[in-house]
Amino acid sequence: MINYEEELKKFQPSLEVEEMSGAINSQDLTDLTDILKEILMEIGMLRR
Repeated sequence: MINYEEELKKFQPSLEVEEMSGAINSQDLTDLTDILKEILMEIGMLRR
């Protein structure tokens, strides 16, 4: 059975949109586009 009192004690609210955006943007995230650009630059098919 779920103990609602215990679950409420453990509850942590999610980040607001603005906070979440800041948290995501502050991380160095590499996506597929970044990887492809790097590969193309290495083989000389993309101008810098």
